[in-house]
Amino acid sequence: MSLTEYNIERQKVNMILEKEKTEDVVDSSKLREVYSFTVEHVEKQKVSETETRKNEETGEEEQVEVTKEVEASVPYRVIIKQPNRKEMEEAELEYSIEMSNCIRQGILTKAMLAKKYSDSGGLMTEDDAKSLSRTYIKFGEYTTELTRLTSKSSQTDKDKKKIESLSGKLAEARRDIVDMESNYASLFNHTADSRAANKAVMWYLLNLTYLRKDNEEETEPIFKGETLQEKTDEYYRLEEEGSDLYHTISGRLATYVSYWYYSAGAVTDKDFEDLQENIDKGEI
Repeated sequence: MSLTEYNIERQKVNMILEKEKTEDVVDSSKLREVYSFTVEHVEKQKVSETETRKNEETGEEEQVEVTKEVEASVPYRVIIKQPNRKEMEEAELEYSIEMSNCIRQGILTKAMLAKKYSDSGGLMTEDDAKSLSRTYIKFGEYTTELTRLTSKSSQTDKDKKKIESLSGKLAEARRDIVDMESNYASLFNHTADSRAANKAVMWYLLNLTYLRKDNEEETEPIFKGETLQEKTDEYYRLEEEGSDLYHTISGRLATYVSYWYYSAGAVTDKDFEDLQENIDKGEI
């Protein structure tokens, strides 16, 4: 993709997003969630109390309302929003642009790297390389079909059964890829696919994550900004200067968004809970 083509595509997406732009503060009841969780954060709050004090002029006792600052545990709801079709297209554009840039710079894709070792031998055995190449192809096919079916506004019983079947196949393919790649991690960490996927995950992290106090209705984006660059700048600012609350949730958010992305959206609340349990146990 040339720079001119990139700019044209970027303008198209920006025009679409401009039409759908909403205020930073949104009604949480209108958010479709991928997943949400609650964290407790200790904050200073002002509370009013009634005290009995002696009036120095009259000498009589009277009830006086005083305001004190106390520390209290405040619950916050952290939300990963379900992306709509246009948001998915924007993230896919980021992926495609990064993939094209990497290939133009000579960075191999995972499939190209696997084929290279399949043809020439080396760190990866021939059987592993061929198996990995086949699994990549299956994973791509399952992901494309699953995305098509889950994006339909109206799903038939046949569609739902197919989605369930594809979700299982996708999960199995993902496990196979992870198992094989874990043995050759140093080979695949810097491929074009990995860099492009990181771009897409970052886009989703910046645009789909929201926060609200549990006793309030209004929900605010964690990374504020009108453009992707502004949101990116806010991300780096928070990483360096963010509050204790941000640092409490940032690691979990990055993990959950990545998990959801690499699962092609085929995850449930139970999957996220199991993931966190495994993390807490030190198994991941």
